[in-house]
Amino acid sequence: MTSPFDDQDGMFLVLVNSEGQHSLWPAFAEVPGGWTVVLPAGPRDAALSYVEENWTDLRPRSVRERITDPAR
Repeated sequence: MTSPFDDQDGMFLVLVNSEGQHSLWPAFAEVPGGWTVVLPAGPRDAALSYVEENWTDLRPRSVRERITDPAR
């Protein structure tokens, strides 16, 4: 059995957490706490494209902020 996260024909959401991290999420699965849907269900390729275009800095938000403002 393969993982639903690898299903090339599956429908996926794109989720974002408070740290600005993105995740592809199978549309049939319940969205976990702490995550927000930023792209509704669609083909896996569309979800991957959204993530590639919108998550350009993979560092968590808190790390980025600490680097730009060391007083934090």
